[in-house]
Amino acid sequence: MLDCSVTMAWVFPDEATEETARLRDALREGRAFVPSLWPVEVANVLLVATRRGRIAETDWPRIWRNLEALPLTIDPVSTSRIRGPVLEVAHAHGLSVYDATYLELAIRMRLPLATLDRALGDAARAAGLEMPTAT
Repeated sequence: MLDCSVTMAWVFPDEATEETARLRDALREGRAFVPSLWPVEVANVLLVATRRGRIAETDWPRIWRNLEALPLTIDPVSTSRIRGPVLEVAHAHGLSVYDATYLELAIRMRLPLATLDRALGDAARAAGLEMPTAT
């Protein structure tokens, strides 16, 4: 289970760490899950990075191709759970609904959650999840 912050560290070298590189290497032998919100968050990060001059709009197709080549499975039901379980997780852990979408999926699938977001990492640990990336 990966959140957007980890996958964006693979797009922007200045955000990469040894941990994010290790996680990417681990994908060579497995799959990771992301909620259906993930492509929306990726698109927003790319848009903001373009507005800030970090990347050009012409970089978008290459970045998407690279991300789509990763062995990621997008959970098809994540957004349908927002009105119930996701909102409850957000409230219980003091998270945004966006972050709670990742946490709810990790809890539901009983998977470790890799994140660079400190609040999400703290909530995942509080929920008893394994954390393969230090936050």
